[in-house]
Amino acid sequence: MVKKAMLRIEKDSDGCVTKLTLMGRIQSNHVAFLRSAMNDGCERTILDLGQVTLVDLEVIRFLVSCEDSGVELVQCPPYVREWILRERAEGS
Repeated sequence: MVKKAMLRIEKDSDGCVTKLTLMGRIQSNHVAFLRSAMNDGCERTILDLGQVTLVDLEVIRFLVSCEDSGVELVQCPPYVREWILRERAEGS
């Protein structure tokens, strides 16, 4: 388990799938750390957002790019999903 400010991350990897469970507040200064945690050579990455309480715009843009590159977002809070959809609509 890794603690980074108000963000807690639990990483589970079985060799071909990496699952990061994110808990708490994700802020823009966490994005580089998250990219690093995801970059472990696994063919499939899952971000579990079920316990995320707060995000900012930079994090939403990061999540959009994650989905675009094949990362699966699970248990995404409704407000985060809505914000992702709005950001996609504005970006197109």
